[in-house]
Amino acid sequence: MADMTPLETIRRRLALKVGEHAVFDGWTREAVDSAAAELGIDPAQARLAFPKDAQHMIEAWINGVDAAMEAHFTPDVIAAMRVSQRIRAMIWFRLETTGPAREAVRSALSILAMPQNVPLALRTGWRSADAMWRLAGDTATDYNHYSKRLILSGVYTATLLTWLDDRTEGWTDTAAFLDRRLGDVARFEKWKAGWGDSDMRRPSLARFLGRLRYPPR
Repeated sequence: MADMTPLETIRRRLALKVGEHAVFDGWTREAVDSAAAELGIDPAQARLAFPKDAQHMIEAWINGVDAAMEAHFTPDVIAAMRVSQRIRAMIWFRLETTGPAREAVRSALSILAMPQNVPLALRTGWRSADAMWRLAGDTATDYNHYSKRLILSGVYTATLLTWLDDRTEGWTDTAAFLDRRLGDVARFEKWKAGWGDSDMRRPSLARFLGRLRYPPR
């Protein structure tokens, strides 16, 4: 938490617990108060540190998930993994981290899907995908920089939607879904690499992303 202000530090400490309490209290000030009480944080400071409106509370919570992921996936943890394994492990870590807040995740997605919140949803999705790729060691700065993050955002969102309704032991259905989608991405990247770099010949990302949630059988 270096270079963070005191309020930013409190916000970061609160973030994941607020998500857990949002299961019962919704994305409200009550969830912030409950999280502060559990962590022994002064409620006045907690209210000052954490956003007031639901959509920005959700953004702060997502930032907390990103921070937990970055803290967990140190170079030593991922050194022996291939890039694809790193990405899968990060997505799965995010699911496990947000597991105690699963019903709050459902409401969070509904709130972010509101027309006025779509720009925020896109920004947070992009930031999370960017964090995953950076941790995985991606250094692309060209077209691939953007396509990788856009595709990963789609994979992660589709996996979240599957996970929300998954009642299997150990989320085996979600794991199988994630593996299929990552397999689709790997085949897509291989095809794209062989297809050339011409703007006229690049495959349609929008069409590919649309197939991630409802792929052909």
